[in-house]
Amino acid sequence: MLTKRLIACFDIVDGRVTKAIQFQDNIDVAAADVLAGEMYNAQIDELIFYDIHASSEKRLIDIETVKKVAARVFVPFTVGGGIKDLNGMYEALKAGAEKISVDSMAVRTPEIIREGAKAFGSQCVVLSTQVKRDPAFPSGYQVYIDGARTATGLDAIEWLKRCEDLGAGEICLNSIDCDGTLQGYDLPLMKKAEAAVRVPLIASGGAGEPSHLSDLFTQTQAQAAIISSMLYSPRLQKNYTPKELKQFLSDKGVSVRPFV
Repeated sequence: MLTKRLIACFDIVDGRVTKAIQFQDNIDVAAADVLAGEMYNAQIDELIFYDIHASSEKRLIDIETVKKVAARVFVPFTVGGGIKDLNGMYEALKAGAEKISVDSMAVRTPEIIREGAKAFGSQCVVLSTQVKRDPAFPSGYQVYIDGARTATGLDAIEWLKRCEDLGAGEICLNSIDCDGTLQGYDLPLMKKAEAAVRVPLIASGGAGEPSHLSDLFTQTQAQAAIISSMLYSPRLQKNYTPKELKQFLSDKGVSVRPFV
């Protein structure tokens, strides 16, 4: 049985981690490298880092912050935001990332997925996509880019299938409707995605309590979950450690990575 992964997601602004609700009203949390070290010591399984303004500001990813974070963690580390081409991918990998996330640029230039998979391997290319409920689309969801500010006209499930065909080795699926609400993941969305693609799926958006994780892992085939709010959101009365969450999941019969 494959173990389920818990992933801390950092939305980065000027080298600092922020937290938002539905991509708005970001609250400052901590310096990215400091929080990364804390998460690593607390036994997080992986870390995803998004430079959330890079695409909309039409600039490259904050490579210096990538280096600082990479120096503090020794678990799989994915970075995204401002990755425009193979050279940008290479620079991020050289700075310490193990995987590259493509989102807005993938919509604008889908071939970047194929090129990245060919150059670095599919396991290095993660499609991160923000989707929102929209009954006008066949799947009931539309893809958004630029930090969920720009509608693309793409059906979410058709987009996932296309990106898998292009070579994406993993998909991080973020529900805009659920993001930061602490009300649980969009399970119907995850079920539609798992029926359409074969690559591992990461669920993002909505986790606020441990039961949301057990619901996700027992009711869908998601292999990993973003749990950023639960770890460090100032809006929550209680934050959890990765160890506490793994213990809860283990008690529910969910296979998790070892913890001490």
